[in-house]
Amino acid sequence: MKLQLNIQPLDSWINIKNEPLLISGPCSAETEDQLLSTAHLLKATGKVSVLRAGIWKPRTRPGEFEGIGSIGLQWLKRAKEETGLPTAVEVANAKHVEEALAAGVDILWIGARSTVNPFTVQEIADALQGVDIPVLVKNPVNPDLQLWIGALERINKAGITKLGAIHRGFSSFEKSAFRNEPMWELAIQLKTLCPELPIINDPSHICGNRELIPYISQKALDLDMQGLMIESHLDPSVAWTDAKQQVTPAALAEMVSKFTLRQPESKNEEFTDKLADLRKEIDKIDDLVLQKLAERMSITQKIGEFKRDNQVTILQVNRWDEIMQKRTSFAKALKLDVNFTEKFLELVHGESIRRQTEIMNAGKAEAGIAAEAHVETK
Repeated sequence: MKLQLNIQPLDSWINIKNEPLLISGPCSAETEDQLLSTAHLLKATGKVSVLRAGIWKPRTRPGEFEGIGSIGLQWLKRAKEETGLPTAVEVANAKHVEEALAAGVDILWIGARSTVNPFTVQEIADALQGVDIPVLVKNPVNPDLQLWIGALERINKAGITKLGAIHRGFSSFEKSAFRNEPMWELAIQLKTLCPELPIINDPSHICGNRELIPYISQKALDLDMQGLMIESHLDPSVAWTDAKQQVTPAALAEMVSKFTLRQPESKNEEFTDKLADLRKEIDKIDDLVLQKLAERMSITQKIGEFKRDNQVTILQVNRWDEIMQKRTSFAKALKLDVNFTEKFLELVHGESIRRQTEIMNAGKAEAGIAAEAHVETK
């Protein structure tokens, strides 16, 4: 089911100076000189469309630098006057919204820590009633697509039609090279549900370090995301917040110049015909895969009935280990990614367990319903 949002196209509310759309600026506005100097250097690259800066910074623990506060809005206003770049800031409550609007901020964004809380999002939405300003909504900290959608819907219902999403990755207990796991599939699901919704990637927060930013940025562009939000600082080595993930304006310009921009479609007839043929082959294989999965589940059901009749537990750990070892080895031989294979097998195994559980408990459920009916008639 498609997501119904009343929104305007991105290029109707952001003047994209150079592709890709690039929103950049320091993680935090620290001093007036730091913000103005960085803004002028970013303007000089000719590649930045919007200047961003953190004014209020929600930190994990108290005692850390939590943003310069409202005075930073005046610095941002001056930066806009001197460079001509529209400005963007994060807002986390109604007071932030009021102060940002009063200072002439052009674009607001809602951070991941705010998106996770519907009360906070609704407070911001209420403060935006009757206001015509672009709002970008970052994904929530945890991988919950419905929370992300809910936040977008709340802001849209407040009358905001200049609306977009920011994909900044998700928290995960698993250790990896990233600060926040990209979990691209969630951003893709959102795009599938609402194709007209602009999605901007935030590689700075996904990566947590500047070395990985080019890789994530290129992948985001290859997935047809509409732009990038990359943190840039005059001198990242002395940044007061998130020093490792910020880049200098010069490094940013060099990085962006190396991106490969691809089109979502081609007008070349030969390409279109060949792509259509290949997709037909995929469709046939997908049908076969689903058919085989259905056959497998049918056998799983028979196994569940057999276990039930012989009082055997559903989970057989040794059997599961055997399946994983054999199938992953086979997958390697077929040049399939091991992580993909493991996730696929876990999904299939989970569905097998669910079906066998239903079979095991079918009699008990029926007995419970009959017992309740007997009690009610007494």
